[in-house]
Amino acid sequence: MKRILIANRGEIASRIIKTCKKMGIETIAVYSDADEGMPYVKEAHYAVHIGESPVNRSYLNMNIILETAIKMKADGIHPGYGLLSENSDFAQKAIKEGLIFIGPSPETIKCMGDKITARTVMKNAGVPIVPGSNDRISTLNEAITAAKKIGYPVMLKASSGGGGIGMICCENEEILKQVYESTKNRAKAYFGDDTTFIEKFIPYARHIEVQIFGDKHGNIVHLFERNCSVQRRNQKVIEEAPSPSLSEKTKALMYKAALTAAKVANYVNAGTVEFIVGEDEQFYFLEMNTRLQVEHPVTEEITGLDLVEWQILIARSEKIPLQQHEIRKDGHAVELRIYAEDPITFYPSPGLITGMEWHYSGVRIDSGYTSGSMITPFYDPMIAKCIIHGPDRNSCIEKAKYFLAEAKISGIKTNIPYLERILSESKFQSGIYNTNMMSDLAK
Repeated sequence: MKRILIANRGEIASRIIKTCKKMGIETIAVYSDADEGMPYVKEAHYAVHIGESPVNRSYLNMNIILETAIKMKADGIHPGYGLLSENSDFAQKAIKEGLIFIGPSPETIKCMGDKITARTVMKNAGVPIVPGSNDRISTLNEAITAAKKIGYPVMLKASSGGGGIGMICCENEEILKQVYESTKNRAKAYFGDDTTFIEKFIPYARHIEVQIFGDKHGNIVHLFERNCSVQRRNQKVIEEAPSPSLSEKTKALMYKAALTAAKVANYVNAGTVEFIVGEDEQFYFLEMNTRLQVEHPVTEEITGLDLVEWQILIARSEKIPLQQHEIRKDGHAVELRIYAEDPITFYPSPGLITGMEWHYSGVRIDSGYTSGSMITPFYDPMIAKCIIHGPDRNSCIEKAKYFLAEAKISGIKTNIPYLERILSESKFQSGIYNTNMMSDLAK
């Protein structure tokens, strides 16, 4: 591949451009009306306007993106994360046009994108899954029957969901009745599919994910785990690697299960196998994300590897650069997601960034914005990901606290005070925390 079109925007587009430049690959950026002045548009070798600001009129318009790739003589397409990254139709159409899709096969994307199918595949392969309905839920009565069989509390989930969207905890039948239709409608609006299913809710759970890679030669490796349990309304806020307070025995079993999952899915390229871990360290398969994750930098920091480079190498049919025993981890890494939002109400805070200054060296900043950029209401309000690496977890946390205290973003409100509060919480500092921590803090 000599020229890659990036079918995405903002921070991840800039991230991919950086690696492509290192590899001597030209890049094509695509942008909407709202993104015309964004940094990534200027960083790419070429930039093409593809439509109006709403995503369905630009970044989700697969036909205009593919037409642009062909017109600009791209060899490959990198979907980034979100948007079209897990759309099997997009991957299939790209391949049909003679383009290299930098990700897994359309068949794998489709199979793992349907969470009900994925559950069945993993169960048959011996990977532990959360107790739940094995069939699609079509009516409220079916949902009530399934929930009674599983036992409350349960999670009502969208089969095609992702990113914490389309899932809600139901503590009893009354709540299930109240949220059933709205959950289906939300799933239909976000994913074009209102299919739901029900799983047992695991209380005080940790959200752990294992980074995996597969190549076209049958090789599969893992790059250790990440802890993504710091969540607000099922949205990740802080991620870290490796995971604290998880035994090495449990980690080893999770790596084995993740590799089994990758093998049974015929997995090629970068992927993430997500698990829910109970208080007793019993873990269950949650889902497989068939793309690069937002939090991939923490894995890069502890391994010293460039995951986007690996994606490109594998997409052009090369073998995984390292064997399992050659992949090492060093120190600890924490990723902070800085959002343009009110730190108290959490309402988005669109507007002009009049100043953005990072006063602490040695911290990796992955951002799609700069001073003078506009935060618009059309897209996710994440301003930057700040990744701190250190010899151990305690040093990472202290470095992160100092970094946030010195960071200056003006013109809009940000969640920096909220992040500072989390880092100072005794539960987080102990490493013994779960997905309930954020809701407990709000009480």
